[in-house]
Amino acid sequence: MTGARNAATARGRIDKRQAILEGAFRVFARQGYAQACVQEIADEAGVAKPTVYNHLTDKATLFRHTLEAMAQIALHERLAALEPLHETGEDLRATLEDVGHRLLRLHCDDRSCALRRLLYSEINRFPDALDIVRQHGPHRLNEALADRFARLMLAGRLQTGDPAQAAEQFMALLIGPLEARSEMGTRQISDAELGQLAATAVRTFLLAFAGQS
Repeated sequence: MTGARNAATARGRIDKRQAILEGAFRVFARQGYAQACVQEIADEAGVAKPTVYNHLTDKATLFRHTLEAMAQIALHERLAALEPLHETGEDLRATLEDVGHRLLRLHCDDRSCALRRLLYSEINRFPDALDIVRQHGPHRLNEALADRFARLMLAGRLQTGDPAQAAEQFMALLIGPLEARSEMGTRQISDAELGQLAATAVRTFLLAFAGQS
């Protein structure tokens, strides 16, 4: 009985912390760091102001942990988008287009756009913010994508080479044109257009990296 009570208490604490971080992200994204106040964050999270301080000692600490938590969520979503590369089937092009389309959708979702805007606007105040996000963002995603490409190279589906470079090139072919087309996230891109961008990126990628099988 005591063990169950302790587990419930721990679960409640984790849930409350997550609510604080998600509430803080909404407030920081809406107000910016300087204008955000802890009371507003507490109200957004549905907790008392002292509870915020009990979990995260001050506003700067809260901001850093918020960035880390949101970057982790974004990373997990992107890793899930790579799942089709575990079993590509006969049509590698179609699988890569599917994965590319998923990644582009995630790059354009509200959370990801808000995270990038927040990072860009506060980088001078928090020089370590970029490292916090990178630790749970593009670097980890590229590592996972490189692992998938390494397996495809071993199977002869992609040309043998540097899988990390292939992953980097694949992401650049997706994100570069998207940033230009969306005018750095200020113009909304339709899902059909995202699909076209993914197809174009994959076509160019396979011209350079297609295997012999």
